[in-house]
Amino acid sequence: MAHFLAFIKEKEAKLRNCYAETIHLESDEFVTMILLDSDFLIEFFMRSYRRALIIDDDPIFTQSGLGFLGIDIQDDLYLEENQLPLVILSELLDLAKTATSNGDIYEGISFMTVVHSWFSNHIYLQSIVAEDLIGVQFSKAKHLLDLIILCLHSLQPPPSGTESEFNYQNIPGEKELHRVGVQFKSGSYENPLDIKFYEGTLQILSFSLFDRTERFYRNLLIFEAMHVYPVKYFNDYVIIMSCFLVTPEDADLLIQNGIIGLGDSEKLSTVFRSLIKDCVKRSGFQYAKLVEALQSYRKLPTHGWMATLWQKHLNNPWAIISVVAAVILLLLTITQTVCSIIAL
Repeated sequence: MAHFLAFIKEKEAKLRNCYAETIHLESDEFVTMILLDSDFLIEFFMRSYRRALIIDDDPIFTQSGLGFLGIDIQDDLYLEENQLPLVILSELLDLAKTATSNGDIYEGISFMTVVHSWFSNHIYLQSIVAEDLIGVQFSKAKHLLDLIILCLHSLQPPPSGTESEFNYQNIPGEKELHRVGVQFKSGSYENPLDIKFYEGTLQILSFSLFDRTERFYRNLLIFEAMHVYPVKYFNDYVIIMSCFLVTPEDADLLIQNGIIGLGDSEKLSTVFRSLIKDCVKRSGFQYAKLVEALQSYRKLPTHGWMATLWQKHLNNPWAIISVVAAVILLLLTITQTVCSIIAL
């Protein structure tokens, strides 16, 4: 224990400088707090990574995954006020490898390794793991939230370079798009913030929205807003989703098309509108071209006519049969009339 306390003591000035506000704790109190919090987090991630470390009657983990207390801790991991510098967590784990006689459990393990494993079980962050972005961004990141934002940002296309004003009132809702024949499809996991529109189909990454998902989104959004990033990608994602999900009917459309997995449509329509309170509407909106394409598609009258035909008159097999029969009867009538005219 003394060995680890001495290690933290050496880093005290650097650690205090990691926090924006002055921490009014005596040196010994501060060092002990950092060590206890760091040890807890390392142990938490290690038990998630190596299930053999889970003890009987573990209050946090079960052999099948997180217990109820573990789920609460998972939520707290992403709170900005609970962040610890990644560098100290990484160095403490490395120190533990040399300080323990049971070094086999640490063989081939770094803090980056266990974080990589943790993210692979988080559906929203699987694309980060798949692209191996953690290895690229880990040394640059200050803490877990910063690591997530850096990885998400690195998946996005570079800024367009134009800072023209954007009219946010132009973003249509899902029900409005449905009326003009836009189809909805679940997108791939390559980029969770990527929304595509091609040949009348809007692709959005599928997700399930629980209370803890909303908290996770809010933590990312607030952290991104408070820090200097070249582009506020997550901010823009929340804005466009809040415009898509205006009513419960909008949410129902996404549920029916497999984009939203679980969730109450009444609540889903309010979640993003709640999150948008923490957003900044700015020039250089990253989905401006997408909205332009949607509006161009929406303005073509033929799309609305065809959508009305299919949704109101061809929405079941019997309706289709009736329309086909009517068309055949009309063709036969025309043919008979033409033949009668020729015979004259």
